Amino acid sequence: MSLLTIILIAFVALEHLYFLYLEMFLWTKPKGIKAFGLKSEQFAEDTKVLAANQGLYNGFLAAGLIFSIIQKDMDFAIFFLVCVTIAGIYGSYSTKQIKLFYFQAVPAIIALIFCFFTN
Repeated sequence: MSLLTIILIAFVALEHLYFLYLEMFLWTKPKGIKAFGLKSEQFAEDTKVLAANQGLYNGFLAAGLIFSIIQKDMDFAIFFLVCVTIAGIYGSYSTKQIKLFYFQAVPAIIALIFCFFTN
């Protein structure tokens, strides 16, 4: 793994740790409500369990990427980057928010490109 590839994978992992934090701990707070464009505080309260579950999954994605860096395992990194890319595409499509594609899928795609072309 090149240093640049490691940095890109780490960036995607840090993004997902931040998503975990937003979804698990800030979902019902003004920052979470604004970040996700939620309809109301009541809606945020009603969906906080679902958001926490989603946040946990983002944590698993981050853990897999961090593990791939520690183990210097390119196959593991590629697997989790593909998972992140699919999650970003699906999230963008299902919520009709293109920004999800740019924030989640694009960094993973860039990291994937470096995984394939720098080793």
